Amino acid sequence: MAAIRKRGPYQWEAQIRRRGYPAQSKTFNTKAEAEAWAKMIESEMARGVWISRGEAEATLLHEALARYEAEVVPHKKGAVQEASVLKAWCAQPLAKRPLSAVRSSDLVKLRDEWLKTYQPATVLRRLAVLSHVFSVARKEWGMESLSNPVELVRKPQPNNGRTRRLAASEGPSDAAEGEGQRQASDGELERVVAASGSAVLPAIVWLAVETAMRRGELAELRWEHVDLARRVAHLPATKNGSSRDVPLSSRAVAVLAELKAAREAESEDVAAGRVFPVRSDAITRAFERAVLRAREAYVDECKAAKRKPEPALLTDLRFHDLRHEATSRLASIFPMHELTKITGHKDPRMLMRYYHPRAEDLAKRLA
Repeated sequence: MAAIRKRGPYQWEAQIRRRGYPAQSKTFNTKAEAEAWAKMIESEMARGVWISRGEAEATLLHEALARYEAEVVPHKKGAVQEASVLKAWCAQPLAKRPLSAVRSSDLVKLRDEWLKTYQPATVLRRLAVLSHVFSVARKEWGMESLSNPVELVRKPQPNNGRTRRLAASEGPSDAAEGEGQRQASDGELERVVAASGSAVLPAIVWLAVETAMRRGELAELRWEHVDLARRVAHLPATKNGSSRDVPLSSRAVAVLAELKAAREAESEDVAAGRVFPVRSDAITRAFERAVLRAREAYVDECKAAKRKPEPALLTDLRFHDLRHEATSRLASIFPMHELTKITGHKDPRMLMRYYHPRAEDLAKRLA
């Protein structure tokens, strides 16, 4: 039988001692709660299904998040992004609670609060990371009794799929036929490049829109994997876990050749090492600053010319939109089965999320 004793004027302690099991004790605010807990634990022990909850009750959420960041995150490809998500969780008051005290109702309130500020995909990503923390704690950290409160939370439907295409330039392109159509809509991007104060961002931008490579793939691209003679860039490790070879357009080859010549002129060894010695998040920040400066310059230009600025030009433009743009351009050249080899999509349905043809371009194909 469990022993229930009063501790001070406001607390009750339940103690359970049973042969073959470690002694259990817990403190409650009322005697009824203490008796209900003791009855549940004794029943589990009698049926042989009892599992210790001690570690889950002693480990705070922020401690579990820190352990997850140290042991699990370094082995993930999106380590930088996931560390940012963990930081957001650690900033919540909920992080001071034990893992066993985190309830789904707490997460529901936090989900609704975040949805007022963030896109559903962002909230969904945060919930997914927390769910994995609880899963790892239960499966690998010896907390078998721990339930996953995220499983009971209704997930927001991501509705922030993007169809952003670059605005077309006013003038014709001087590029050769075959690449001229793809380069003719670079007007908006040229403004961003011109406004960039970075030494490497222009080359990154042009490669992104010419190859459809991801930001992380560009940041990790190494010279020993670039074959300018064959016009191929080899990516040994990608987001989906498989390697691929990316064909390089004439413009992409020219960009890389110019970079290589500049490095060699500075007596740098380009036989090895990364093509762009920058982090992925630094690319995003530099691109955002360049877009902002380009928009400001465009607005000033319109004021000087006494014309109204286009509201959509150089607004709501993200670096990942370059992958959408590149995929849509390449789709006019390569069939679907070849395009998947270039972009790295294993599922054609995912590829269709990146393919956004302009209606006027499709209309031109009609008789």
